[in-house]
Amino acid sequence: MDNRLTHASFKGAIAALAVPWQAALDDAPVRQALDRLSGFLSERLGQGATIYPALPFRALHALAPQDVKVVILGQDPYHGAGQAQGLAFSVPDGFKRPPSLRNILAEVESDYPTDHSVLTLAADQQRNDLSRWSTQGVLLLNTALTVEDGQPASHARQGWEIITDCLIRQVALDRAPKVFMLWGAHAQAKRDLIENQGRHLILTANHPSPLSARRAPVPFVGCGHFKRANTWFSQQNLQVIDWKV
Repeated sequence: MDNRLTHASFKGAIAALAVPWQAALDDAPVRQALDRLSGFLSERLGQGATIYPALPFRALHALAPQDVKVVILGQDPYHGAGQAQGLAFSVPDGFKRPPSLRNILAEVESDYPTDHSVLTLAADQQRNDLSRWSTQGVLLLNTALTVEDGQPASHARQGWEIITDCLIRQVALDRAPKVFMLWGAHAQAKRDLIENQGRHLILTANHPSPLSARRAPVPFVGCGHFKRANTWFSQQNLQVIDWKV
């Protein structure tokens, strides 16, 4: 599957957003950031750069702010061909499972063990696509929504952070209780956008990358965030998330 960004796919992705997202992005500083970003992306595409993913705003397409129940923040998309889907941490089924996603799904398995009678899938049959979470209200949002082939963080500090900060703030302003899973210092730097609203649950841990997942102060491995989120939803009389992929 071709997951490369084009001029048309970037403009079409914005036009396809639900009205509440469009309204949030209509704030003057955000519009200016979008204009600068559009120019930057057009320039890089014109210079022959390969940019992923084809749908940068895909995480927003299935959800309005009031539909969001959980926010999981990543940094930027995967930078290999065919990997990035526009959903943080997610890759298509059948791809080799990236290390951070492997730790995330291992934590789901720890919280909700699979029946041992179920046959373990071979690597090329593994289910890695997290879109099933998205349809249940999980916003899988990176803080930069594009990246160049083979160059992680290549589009950081090009304006995306202004845009995604606006989106995080918009979700936090919604009155429905939500869970924010902030993994690692990069995600936890967004805490001030959320906690003054007072009605949401904020869960923090180290990033699920193997470089940090087992380290202090709060190891990702064993954090129990998926079960803790569902326990909290039950206490709020809200539908829990089925975290199995």
